[in-house]
Amino acid sequence: MDMIDKLNDLALRARRQHDRVATEEAAKTAFVLPFLQALGYDVFNPAEVVPELTADHGVKKGEKVDYAVKQDGVITMLLECKNVGADLSAKCAAQLFRYFAVTDAKFGITTDGIRYLFFSDLEKPNKMDERPFFIFDLFNFDEAGVEELKKFSKPSFDLDTILSTASNLKYRRGLVAEIAREFQEPSDDFVKMLAARVYEGRLTQQVRAQFQSLIHQAFHDFVRGRLDARLKLALEEKSEQPPSSTPERSEPEVDTARLDGIETTEEELAAFRIIRAIAAEYVDVDRVTMRDAKSYCAILFDDNNRKPICRLHFMKTKMVVTIYDPAAETREEIEKLSDLYSLRQPIGAALKQYIQ
Repeated sequence: MDMIDKLNDLALRARRQHDRVATEEAAKTAFVLPFLQALGYDVFNPAEVVPELTADHGVKKGEKVDYAVKQDGVITMLLECKNVGADLSAKCAAQLFRYFAVTDAKFGITTDGIRYLFFSDLEKPNKMDERPFFIFDLFNFDEAGVEELKKFSKPSFDLDTILSTASNLKYRRGLVAEIAREFQEPSDDFVKMLAARVYEGRLTQQVRAQFQSLIHQAFHDFVRGRLDARLKLALEEKSEQPPSSTPERSEPEVDTARLDGIETTEEELAAFRIIRAIAAEYVDVDRVTMRDAKSYCAILFDDNNRKPICRLHFMKTKMVVTIYDPAAETREEIEKLSDLYSLRQPIGAALKQYIQ
């Protein structure tokens, strides 16, 4: 299973369980350890993941950091865990801050099991920065975020590669945050800078207030214009495509012998049609899609990996269906495809959780 699939599975489980995970210890067991497993670390091997690491610092004796991750016997990452929803800033992780200076670790992570804030010493050597250079949110991630996270996985970990991009990541995050603030409420300095480029008169308090409002509106006009231009381009490209004779509600085309070794079988296609028929009771069936992989065939809502309805594990000797019902993930073995109709209720429940 690919790392993104493992993270998607963990995110689904976390969404179902996070309201019941009330303590730091529960967050460690339910979310943090599975997260480290998704990164390829053996959480049961103290040579890779050390729980309750003690590293005395000055007058502070006997303090412990929750986990230390090792590569070839060297500590590479320290993790300080909090309960779900806790403040994860560096200031609220004093132990991690101190341990960072007395171990070989180049990365410190504060986490509540859902959000993972990655820190390093980009500003001053051996002193952990107060701002993270990378944030991974289990409830809100994309493929670009997963690619960054992969750099911290056991098979891909390379200190020089991570540090070479960490600085850019950190400052890019900071710039995005500053742009967002200016977008919401332009600061005096920003107003002065832009007004000076288009206004030749004296920048009085009244003129400054006027330009603050104008710049706020101009931001929105700019974004709206970019969106309109992209939409217009997309419509033009669509209109230039030759008309298709395929009916509007056809099922997606699937190659049955693809170059990547993934083969979509007739049984999977037939099962997909049955699941679409069940889904028709609740939603437009065009929103129910199929995405095949080597070891399973995923049935998704809105073609979104984080919105799975079920997975088909069709092997030579048996057929198994995993259904992502929000109440309980279930695995059902079926003898024939028509048995899918007997799973109408859990499939419907899995589907309805995504319908607003």
